Parts: sequence; structure tokens; C-alpha cells
Amino acid sequence: MNLKSLILLLFTTWVVAQENNLQELTFNEYLGYVKKYHPLVKSAGLEISQAQANLMMARGGFDPKIEVDFEQKKFKDSEYYSILNSSFKIPTWYGIEVKAGFDNNEGIYLNPENTVPNQGLTSFGISVPIGQGLFINQRMADLRKAKIQLNLSQAERNLMAVAVLYDASVAYFNWKRSFNEVTLYQNYLKNAEIRFKGVTQLIEQGDKPAIDSVEAGIIVRNRELSLEEAKLKLTKAKLELANFLWLENNVPLELQDNIIPEEKLELTIKETLRTNELMLNPSLENHPKINALENKIQMLDVERKLKANMLLPKIDLGYSYLSEPSYIDNYRFQDYKVGVNFAFPIFLRKERGSLNMTKLKLQDAQFDLDLERVQLKNKINAQQAEITSLEKQKGYIDQLVTDYTTMLNSEERLFSFGESSIFLINSRENNLVSAQLSQLSVENKIFESNASLFKIMANPE
Repeated sequence: MNLKSLILLLFTTWVVAQENNLQELTFNEYLGYVKKYHPLVKSAGLEISQAQANLMMARGGFDPKIEVDFEQKKFKDSEYYSILNSSFKIPTWYGIEVKAGFDNNEGIYLNPENTVPNQGLTSFGISVPIGQGLFINQRMADLRKAKIQLNLSQAERNLMAVAVLYDASVAYFNWKRSFNEVTLYQNYLKNAEIRFKGVTQLIEQGDKPAIDSVEAGIIVRNRELSLEEAKLKLTKAKLELANFLWLENNVPLELQDNIIPEEKLELTIKETLRTNELMLNPSLENHPKINALENKIQMLDVERKLKANMLLPKIDLGYSYLSEPSYIDNYRFQDYKVGVNFAFPIFLRKERGSLNMTKLKLQDAQFDLDLERVQLKNKINAQQAEITSLEKQKGYIDQLVTDYTTMLNSEERLFSFGESSIFLINSRENNLVSAQLSQLSVENKIFESNASLFKIMANPE
């Protein structure tokens, strides 16, 4: 069913009034529209977009930079100084920075250290951290964590999408159950009305006592009451289902009366939710929760390495080759500028405390991962056992419905021969109704149990 068809089914009422045809909205089609158009599913996809934007920001830490610093001072027709410092920097992965520069300074009050040749001064150099920042630094850590965050966001997106699909599935199952209950009570109301008319005719002919019409009328009113309650449940279920029906541009849909749930859902639900595969070979290898925790551990490990690197002394070595622009090809390695920056806290209490905190977080995350593996395995086993048990219960209740139907048919035949009563027929019918309601309840539990297994495995694709 394409988008145009769904719009016609859900939005167009006058066509339905003319044709008066019931159209089935299958569970697979319904989930397809939820996956594609539901706002929360779309919102889950934004997590990936945000992670991609964060990755781009982290890569920006390695972008080349052009820096220009110009200062000039003139007073009473005298040029005190004119200072131009320009540079082109290229950050590299291991904290090494390549730099090219050009300086051109002049003026009568120029600081001697800023004196350069008339044509200016070019420089080509490199800055190397040999302590902090060599094997890992903040920009390296940010980039690594941003790449991991992209995988984490994918896992979290899957978890969010599965949660929406599970809630949507439960809403569909409740709608189907309520629809079947309404159909059930409608049929039994018709039977009760036919029986009431028959009893009335027999009373008029003198074949039955007048009290039988009172009892038959009570049955009709009870069926009307049950039907009205079922219709109210169906209305609420349809409105709940409508929360998950959307179109493009965030347009909500209202479910029309001619749309009915899938009749043979019990035959297709395992294929739709792929629980048939999960029952046979459940695997936690690519589970989003496991992947999310593993990615969090990887991010904490990057943070741990960065904190450990902060315990090292900060030693930055710099070397620049100097040359006039016109003599750039004449190598004079004796023309250079070197520098050393050194810093080292004495006690390192801040650094050691920060490292210990990160180690504790890493240990806690590992505990969460180990616990989640065990919990997921036990949840899967429990859900598999529940589905198996409910399917057995369904077989028992199906047989009960068959037996109660046989008893009711037999009692109606006896009544036609004058060997039974309205009371006995009503008793047999009430037992059958209760059994059929239990049948619908067990069927709904099977559906929800399959959806729960789908939610546990958390694979929305």
C-alpha cells in the first residue's frame, strides 16, 4: 500500500460512504508508515546528524590557519612603528605543528627585537611537544571521541526507534482486540434479538410461559450494554492508534471507520517482527545496548589516555629557519630561531585526581556492560519461554471454544424440541462468550510477547 492509497483509506470518507467497503490495514504496512513518518523516529535520526556535525567540528581542530597581526603608530608626521606578523600553520596528528611566516617591521621607535631586513623576514619551522600532547592531546581526543560518538548515536537511534515501534505495535494489538470484541458482541446481540423474537412468537402461540420473554429481554439488554462498552474501548483504541499515524510534513492522520485490522495477524506477526529468527538464534553481537555501552567504554578509555598524558611534563620544542625573501633558496642554517617551553606542576593533585575519576567511570561502565549482557540473555530466555507457554495456552483455549460452541449448538437443538430453556441457552452462551474473550486475551498476549522480544533484541531494520 503506497502513500496515496493510505491517504484515500484514512482521509476520504465520502468515497467510503458510497462504496461501503472495509479496507484492511496490515500490521506490516502500519509499521512501515510509523518507521518512515513518525516524528519521534525522525527525531531519533537527528542524533546521527548531530554526531556528524560534532565530528566535523572535531576535524576542524586540524584545519590549517592563517594569522595576520598588523600594528602601526603615527604621531605628528612621524611613523613610530609599523609591525606586520603573518603566519600559516598546519596542525598535524601527533601534536606537531608546521609553520611558515613572514614579518615586515619598520619605524624609528621599533623595538630592536622586531628589527628585520628591508625586504622582510620569512620563516619555516616546526613545533614539537615531547611531553604532553605528543601521542595524544585534546584535539586528537576530541576527534577520536567524535568518531566513536557517531557509532554511539547510531545505537541510541536504534533504541529510540525500537521503543516507538513497540508502543505502536501495542496500540495496534489493542485496536485489533477491541475490534474483535465489538464484532463478537455484535454477533451475540443479533442472536439474542432473534431469540427474543422467537420466544415472543412462541408466547403468543401459547407454547412458552410469558416469563421467558422477560429473561430473553434481559439477555438482549446485557448484550447491548456489553456492546456499548466494547465500542467505547474501540474508540479509545483507535484514537491511541492514531497517535502513530503520520504523513510527510508532520501531518497527523485520523483512522476512519472503514479501516479494519489485519484478520490473520497470528500468521504474519513473527515474520513482520522477525521473532521467528530470534526464537531460533538470538544473538547479542550487534545489540544496540551492548554497542552503546562498548562505545561509551571506548570514549572513556580515550579520556583516560588523555588524563594520563597530563601527568607528563609539558615540553615544547620549536625551530624556525629564517631567511630574507630574495635569499630563500640560499640555505643558511646558521640563521634560525629556537625555543623551549617547559611547565610541570609539582604535586599533580588535580591531574592525578582527574585520572582516578576517569578510571572509576571506566570501571563502572565495564560493570554495566557485563550486567547488561547477563540481563539481556535472561530477558531473551524468559521471553522465549513466555511465547512458547502462551502458544500452548492458545491451543487449550481454542479447544475450549470449540467445546463450548458444541454445547451451545446442542442446547439450541434441545430448545427447538422443547426440551430446554432460555436459562440454559443463556448459560451455555455466557460460557462461550467468556471463552472467546479469553481467546482474544491470550491472542493479544501472544502479540505483545512477540513485540516484547522484538523490543529486547532492539533491531528496528
